[in-house]
Amino acid sequence: MVSSWAMTLEELARAVDGRRVSGRAETRIDGFSIDSRSLRPGDFFVAIRGDRFDGHTFVLEALARGARGALVSDEAALGSLSENGVVVDDTLRALQSLARYIRRGSDARVVAITGSVGKTTTKELVAAILGARYRVCKSLGNLNNAIGLPLSLLELRARPEVAVVELGMNRPGEISRLVEISEPDCRVWTNVAEVHSEFFSSIEGIADAKAEILEGATSDTSLVANAADSRIMTRLPGFPGRVATFGLDVEASVTATEVEDRGLDGTRALIRTPSGSTTVTTPLLGRANLSNVLAAVAVAVQFEVPLAAVADKVAQVEAASHRGQVYRLLRGIVVVDDSYNSNPLAVEAALTTLARDSRGGRRVAVLGQMLELGDRSIALHRHVGVAAAAAGLGLLLTVGEDSARALGAAAVEAGLPADRVIHYESSEEAAIRLIGMLDDDDVVLVKGSRGLRIELVVERLTAECS
Repeated sequence: MVSSWAMTLEELARAVDGRRVSGRAETRIDGFSIDSRSLRPGDFFVAIRGDRFDGHTFVLEALARGARGALVSDEAALGSLSENGVVVDDTLRALQSLARYIRRGSDARVVAITGSVGKTTTKELVAAILGARYRVCKSLGNLNNAIGLPLSLLELRARPEVAVVELGMNRPGEISRLVEISEPDCRVWTNVAEVHSEFFSSIEGIADAKAEILEGATSDTSLVANAADSRIMTRLPGFPGRVATFGLDVEASVTATEVEDRGLDGTRALIRTPSGSTTVTTPLLGRANLSNVLAAVAVAVQFEVPLAAVADKVAQVEAASHRGQVYRLLRGIVVVDDSYNSNPLAVEAALTTLARDSRGGRRVAVLGQMLELGDRSIALHRHVGVAAAAAGLGLLLTVGEDSARALGAAAVEAGLPADRVIHYESSEEAAIRLIGMLDDDDVVLVKGSRGLRIELVVERLTAECS
C-alpha cells in the first residue's frame, strides 16, 4: 500500500511562497477546497477571487464548516482565526504553484489532453485503459482550466503512478500556463475545430492556441497527435520528443480498419498498432468517438499496456453524463442526450451518427444555438443546417436566437421540408411542445450549448416517456 503525501502547514507555506500568520508548523493538511459549500471537515480553504464571487467573503463560513485553515491574500479575511492561516499576494497563483510543487514531488507521470472536441471522453478512455496496469487518477468532470487543473493535480498527494488531466482554453496563452503547471510527460492533441471562436479571428488562431500543448517539451516527452487533422500536423515539425499518431482513413501509428458502424449501439473495429492488432467494441457513439478510442490506444501503446487489456477496457467505458447517453423510453422512443455542450464539428458528427442508425422510426433533432462563435456564428449555424438536411431528418427543432433560426432556414434551403422545421426561443418551450409531436419509434438527438439549458428537453422526455 502506497502512503499518501502528509503535507504540513509549514510545507504549504513554503510551496506557495506564503507567510504563515498563525497555526503550528506541523499541522497536517488532508485536503483542499475553494468552495465553502462542498468543503469537507479538515480541508484547507483557498480563497479565490473570481469574476462573480470573492472567496475571501466565505472564509469565516468555511472555518465554521470545519476547514482546518485558510489561504488568503487579505489577512483581514481571517478574522480572529488563531491558527492555520497563510497569506500570499495572489491566491490563484499560489494554488497553481502548490499544484506544480505537488506534481513535481509526486513521481507520477502526467498525461495531458487538449483539443476542441472530445477531451473529456478521451480522458475517460485513457484513464480506464491505463488503469489495467497502473494506479491512475484523473481530473473530475471537466476541471481543465486555471483553477480546475490545479485542483486535479492536488490529488497527486495520493501518489498514483499516472495522472490523466485535461487542458482547456478559450483564449490564447491559457494552455501555455496549464502546461507550465502540469509539466506533462505525454501530451495528447485530439483535433482543432470552431470552438470559442468569438475570442479568435480565425480557426488558425484556435490551432495556434491549442499548439501551446507542445511548449516546454524535451526529448523525453511523448506526443499523441491526430494525423487526420492537417492543422495539427503542420504544427508538429520541431517537436523535440517522440511522436505517435492516430487517425481514421489516414496513415498513422494507430489506425482502424473493418469499421462497423452500429448506430446507437456504438462501433466495432479492428485497431492496428505498432504492438499488433486487436478488435475493439465501444458503446460510444459514432466515428468521432472511435477517433477518441484511437487516441487512447495510442497512449496505451506508449505505456506498454497489453492489447488484450486495452480491448477489454474500451468495451467498458460508457458515455459520460449528457455526452451521448442513450435512453430507451416507452413507445420505442430513443433519446440521445448530447446536451453537455455544442460546436459545429460535434453537431455534424452527431447528425452523421443519427443518420447511420438502422432502426425504424423518424430521425428527430433538437439543436440549440451554439454559443461563443463570434462573427462567424450565422455562417457556422447555416453550415450545420445543411448537414441537418443531409441527415434526412423527419423533424428538426431549433432553439435560441437568430443563429438558431439561420440553422433552420439553411436546412429548408438545402431540401428539408419547411413543415418539418420548427423554431423555439427557449428550451423550456421546446421541451413542452416536443412531447406531443413524437411518433412511436422516433430517435431523438438533443444537442446545444450549456447556456441554453437544452438538457431540459431530455429531462422532460425521460420524465414523460419512462
